Amino acid sequence: MTTTGLRRTSRKIKSSRSDKIFYTVVTVIITLFTLSVILPLLNILASSFSNPTAVVQGRVFFWPVGFTLDGYRAVFRTNDVWIGYRNTLMYTSVGTVFNVSVTMFCGFALSRQELPFRGFMMFLFTFTMFFGGGLIPTFINIVNLGLFNSFWVMIIPGLMSVFSMIIARTFIQSTIPGELYEAAHIDGCDYAYFFFRIVLPLSKAVIAVLVLNYAVGHWNSFFNALIFLRDRELFPLQLFLREILVMNTIDDAMLIDFELMEIRRGIADLLRYSLIVVATLPILCVYPFLQKYFMKGVMIGSLKG
Repeated sequence: MTTTGLRRTSRKIKSSRSDKIFYTVVTVIITLFTLSVILPLLNILASSFSNPTAVVQGRVFFWPVGFTLDGYRAVFRTNDVWIGYRNTLMYTSVGTVFNVSVTMFCGFALSRQELPFRGFMMFLFTFTMFFGGGLIPTFINIVNLGLFNSFWVMIIPGLMSVFSMIIARTFIQSTIPGELYEAAHIDGCDYAYFFFRIVLPLSKAVIAVLVLNYAVGHWNSFFNALIFLRDRELFPLQLFLREILVMNTIDDAMLIDFELMEIRRGIADLLRYSLIVVATLPILCVYPFLQKYFMKGVMIGSLKG
């Protein structure tokens, strides 16, 4: 078929009525879904920069009214916020490194056909996705292991996600052929050398997916901290955010510099919005850098194999 014929065929396909209806429906659905996510974020962002009175009166929508930075000044003057930021950054960075390392090690091992009892071990991993011991046995186990109220209780119990490991294993199986290891083995390459020098460099896409998934999980994690931590010096930022948003508690130290105490409610709302932005913005900034790897890694790791 000539180039002209291909162009005519392409035009006919594009001008198909059913295609137009399909793309229109999909576009409308995606647009509505996107707006349902973006508009609340814009409202929170605008409210965090607005005058407390305007926030209370409900005059803030998607643009700040009476622009002010008082909410952010009050947030960053609070010692708890800095403690939470420090701990969350530590949990996220250290936890993500450990998570990705263990996941890739395990995924690579289970991707090898010659691994003894490979099927049985895969069954044991998969079993844990559907059945667990429950909160009380887990709590007792954590206490007996000496992890209660310690830094490592936020890292070790969730060291590896089985779902993420399956994605990594499938990615390695579908992307890195067995013949490549056979060729490397003939040249004297062992499993460790093959993993670090060949598998990892070829697995950037799935590693980016794992980094994003684990980092977001650590950044937003609060339940384990709520159950297993008692020392406020170990609290992540999300626990302090919970105290303000859910328990409706505002430290008076955050309000000390405001002279008009009759607008306390407005100031409290302003602090909530500001803290939401402060707690959410860092993890939102990470995604654009991993997006190109994220889509590729998810598609290859989930559809092949």
